[in-house]
Amino acid sequence: MSVVSSSSFSQLRIAILGGGRIGSAFVVHLARKREHEVTIVARPDSARLAQLQRDGGVVTTTGEHVPAIICDTLDGSIPYDLALVTVKDYQVRALLPALKRSAARKIQFMFMTFDPDRLQQVVGPERAALGMPFLQSDFDANGHLRTVVGKRETLTDDPHWAQIFRTAGLPVRYEPHMALWLRCHVPLGVAFESVAVAAEQRGKGAAWSRARTLAIGIRACFTMIRAQGYDIYPKDKARLEKLPVFVVAGMLWGLSRVPSFRNLLATGKTECCALVDDMLASASTPGQSGDLDAIRAMKPAS
Repeated sequence: MSVVSSSSFSQLRIAILGGGRIGSAFVVHLARKREHEVTIVARPDSARLAQLQRDGGVVTTTGEHVPAIICDTLDGSIPYDLALVTVKDYQVRALLPALKRSAARKIQFMFMTFDPDRLQQVVGPERAALGMPFLQSDFDANGHLRTVVGKRETLTDDPHWAQIFRTAGLPVRYEPHMALWLRCHVPLGVAFESVAVAAEQRGKGAAWSRARTLAIGIRACFTMIRAQGYDIYPKDKARLEKLPVFVVAGMLWGLSRVPSFRNLLATGKTECCALVDDMLASASTPGQSGDLDAIRAMKPAS
């Protein structure tokens, strides 16, 4: 297998860790028409790995077959131009030792995290890139990928790879303050996932009391972030922080009644709980952390 220079935007060697809907959507864009050599690293012994191996890549609902190399572990000896990590934050912890040893030139983390500094320290700041995917994709009953190029832009703090993603047809925006963006996004992401879980549990929209609890939790999270010495970023989240609780609760209550919103986010219960635990663990003292009980109450009910 030949090594391709990373000086060109074509025929790059890319490993995508995670064969779920986000990782598969990146495969479709990056490996379509064999523009880049893409390897998918899926969870060992998983049904998704077996399907990817049978299909030899990703199959879309339109019948398109996008070929890829399929593996269950990352080969640390291969100097990938990019290792694109699309698993959840709580899942990446088991992968960090392999990523640290990897010969990949750049490691792009694409998920919500409240502690981005930890990721950068493990693999080295010069190799690490942070981002947040906003890709509209899911699987049908046959495991085929349904993906739509929406208007919302995926974010990355690496301008070089932002351009490569755009060339592959992905709406992407360079965000220079990605670490702070992620830290301030987690409270909102947790609230979205938790209200979606509550809505699914009821079989309809979430109760007003649940939406209000989550709105109070968002405010407590922002208070904690400020107490830790950070600003609330970007401006839209700073404006959200100033809104009355009932307004934010109304937004969550309304979103929970949108079927597509529930279908997309109600699967994030484990991620939601892990992110709440990360926020609570970041509080050095109860007095510094704001209302820990309000943050803890954001966890979805069992």
